[in-house]
Order: sequence, then C-alpha cells, then structure tokens
Amino acid sequence: MATRAIPSGSGAPAAPAADVAQLPVDNPGVLVIGIMGASLLQILDTTIANVAIPHMRTSLGATTETITWVLTSYIVASAVALPITGWLSDRIGGRRLFIGSVFAFIVTSMLCGIAQNLEEMVLFRALQGISGAFIAPLSQAFMLDTNKPSKHAQMMALWGMGIMIGPILGPVLGGWLTEQANWRWVFYVNLPIGILSLAILMAYLPHREIEKRPFDLAGFAFVGIALASFQMLLDRGQTLDWYDSYEIWMWTFLFISATWMAVIHLNTAKMPLFDRALFADRNFAIAMGFMLAIGVVMFATMALLPPMLQQLMGYDVIDTGLVLMPRGIGVLISMQFAGMAMRRNFDPRPVVATGFIICAISLYEMAQWSLGVDRLHIVASGLVQGLGMGLVFIPLNVSAFGTLPPRLRTDGSSLLNLFRSLGASAGISLTTVMLARNLQTAHADIASEVTGASVSSVIDVSTVDRYQNLGEVALRMLDLEANRQAAMVAYIDDFWMMMWITLAAVPLAFIMRRPKPMGAPLPPPGE
Repeated sequence: MATRAIPSGSGAPAAPAADVAQLPVDNPGVLVIGIMGASLLQILDTTIANVAIPHMRTSLGATTETITWVLTSYIVASAVALPITGWLSDRIGGRRLFIGSVFAFIVTSMLCGIAQNLEEMVLFRALQGISGAFIAPLSQAFMLDTNKPSKHAQMMALWGMGIMIGPILGPVLGGWLTEQANWRWVFYVNLPIGILSLAILMAYLPHREIEKRPFDLAGFAFVGIALASFQMLLDRGQTLDWYDSYEIWMWTFLFISATWMAVIHLNTAKMPLFDRALFADRNFAIAMGFMLAIGVVMFATMALLPPMLQQLMGYDVIDTGLVLMPRGIGVLISMQFAGMAMRRNFDPRPVVATGFIICAISLYEMAQWSLGVDRLHIVASGLVQGLGMGLVFIPLNVSAFGTLPPRLRTDGSSLLNLFRSLGASAGISLTTVMLARNLQTAHADIASEVTGASVSSVIDVSTVDRYQNLGEVALRMLDLEANRQAAMVAYIDDFWMMMWITLAAVPLAFIMRRPKPMGAPLPPPGE
C-alpha cells in the first residue's frame, strides 16, 4: 500500500494514503453530534405526528378522511425531493444545502406547530417534507466524507442507530407529548435539538467542491411523477377501495407510464439525473433491493404493532412504547457487534444474511401469538428483531459504498434512502390491505362456527327470545369476541407474509461482491 510522505525530521510513522478522510475536519466528534442530531430529527418526524392525528383533526376542523393529508403531504413531498439531493449538493455545495435544509426544517416545524387550519398544516408539512428530504442522504454522505475509511463502519453504526431507533421512539415521544402537553409540541420539540445541531453544522461542517452539472429536468419530471403517483396510489387505495375507484386507476396509469419513461430516459440521456455508474455497480444495485426489504419489515412491523397492542390487548400509548423499546435496544447491541466485525474486515455478506435470518425467526415467533400473549414474548420477539436489523444495516452500507467512488456518495445515499422510504410505504400499504381483507375472511370463518350448539356452554340461546335485551347483549358480546379473534388471525397472516419476504431477501447477500478492506484503494471502474 502506498504511503504518504513525511516531512524530514519528523519521527511520526507514515500513514496509509487511502486511510484519510475525504474532507478532514478539526473536531470530527463534535461534528458527528451535529449531524446525528439533524438526522434523528428528520427520522423522528416520519412517525412522531401519527399518534397526534386524532387531536389534530378536532383542533383543525378536519374530517377523518382529510386529516390523513397531514401525513400524505409530508411523505409525497419528501419522496419527490429526494432524487435531486445529489444535483443540488453539487450545484450549490453540500455545506450550504445541509445547513439550509436543517434551518428550513426548524422553521417549517415551528410553522406546523402554529398552523390554524388544515390547509396551512398540509402546506407546512409539505415544505417540511421537502426540507427534510435532503437531511438523511447528506448526513450519511458527510459522516463518510469527514471520517477516514477505517472508521466508516463505526460512523455507519452511529448513523444507523438514528435511522433504526427514530421510528421506534417517534410514536412513544409523540404520545407522551400529546398526553402531557399538546399535539403542537410534537413539532415544537424539533426546535431546541435543531438549533443546537444547526449551530454545530455552521461551525464545523466543511465545504465541498462545487460542480456545475446541468439539471436533468425531464428525468426529474418523470421520476417525480412516478414517485408522487406511487405514493398517492398507496395512500388513497385503501380509502377508495382500490380499483373500484377511477382515481386509483389514474394513479396506476401515471405511475406505470412515468416509470417506463424514466427508465428509458435515464438509460439514454447524456447527463441523467443519476449517474449510470450507480446502477452498474452490483453491490449498490443489490443494496437498493435490500433497502426495499428493510423498509417493508421495519416500518410495516412498526405500523402494525401499536394498533394491535392498543386495540386488541388494551395497552395505552406509554405501555405500547415500553414493550416496543427493546427492539431499539437490540439494534444498539447488534450494531456494535456488526461495527466491530466490519472494522476487522469480516466478509459482510454472511453477516447481512444472518441478520435477515434472525429477523425472519422473530417474525415466525410473532406469527405464533394469540390474544393471550404476555409482555415477555412481545419484548423478546422485538429484541430478537432488533438484533437482526442491527446486524444488517452496517454491513449492507459498507458493501454498498465500499465499491463506490466518493463523488457518487450523495447520489447513492439519496437513492438508498429513497428505496427504504418506498419499501416502507409499500409495506405499510400491503400489510394494511392484507389486514383488512383477512379480517373479513377470518370473521366469516369464525362466525360460521358460532351456532347454538357451539355457544350453549357459554349462554342459553333461548334467552334471546325470553329476555330480548339480555340476549342481544350476549350475542353482541360474541360478535365482538369474534371480531377480536379475526383481527388477531389477520395480524398473524401479516407476520407470516413479512417472514417470507425477509427469507426471500437472504440469497441476495451472496450475489454481492465482497468489498475491499476499509482503507484499501477502490478498484478501477468496471472491475
């Protein structure tokens, strides 16, 4: 390995030329705190507002259907803005874009907190989604650029903690703030952390070289329309009963058409929105597929468990958060092991495969639940799933970025974050649809078995005629219990489905190339 020249008279040992930061800084530890603070804020806001939606509906004078636009506007705006992160970073500079995004996120969070009606809230949430879209890919890219390659695994462990734990903490923190103060505090809580992060970034974030590359307007239009229509399709589908609605057919047509045109354009344009070298890199292309699976498993599970625990098992918001918290503890533990393995230059492929297998085991355990499941089993399955997810994240990022040149990191990070977001949206929509359909099927199956003979040991069905009111109450109680049992069956079916999706992703790990050891020079393009 080549070494850096040492000035004459210096007794310092030579350092490997490759093991130096792309953008050296004087205080990398302090800068990491600022980057992580901004990253955690953005991740928290994808879930923290969900539990406050019923309170917002009353305060803003919205209906049950229209209040969902508070969530939809954020998701759609963020998805559409994400693809241009790389271009904007090159055009105006990564430092300016990152600091401007954090500043805009703080301001829009404050505006969301003071919104007086639904129209204002939807507008401010869309602006918040746009400003927040740039934070995740830029934070990941700067974590890599400002630290030497031998510390990349450690940096990805820190960054991954925010990505993994944010969705878990969001509902808990949002529920606590809503109960103890007001729903507006789910937005105001961003201000103190955001201001501290902004101050650190302004003081220590280094400048990046500006590259005036042309903007691919056609590519952005095609990709933006495809992403927006896909998000609208998933968000509106269940409400409008899917393809019984002309609106859903319209979103589907737009999505398919725009996706087809985007693929052709990105393959033929002279200066496409994304460098084609990203898609030519086998590791990075497979990592995008893995990110879809992670989005489905992690976010869909987190979307399913709170309503299941609260509606079927009687947990309140705080108790729900407490039993889900061990999932985050599992992530913290296994990420440390994964980080150590990557620093010792272990092959990341079996580590990724092992993590997905552990996740599948936890989902198998969840598929054995019943309405009588105790806290210990819920906590244990969450801890196991967290252990699996923590093992996946760092090796996957090391594999994805280990063969990419530094100039592609921002674009690459934006794509990985985009695919994780798409996986989350698709997973939540798919599990919600399956839940609703399987609940109806299970209820019909259970109801068909409820006869006078089958319930005679519980109630005397003759009381339906003799004591009309008492009999009707008893039958309603039976129907409610049938609904609970059918809902549990539907949740179990979702867990089975996610388990098979997780197992299907395992073989992809062994198609990836083993990346070069950290600190070694990248291979020439095409190798």
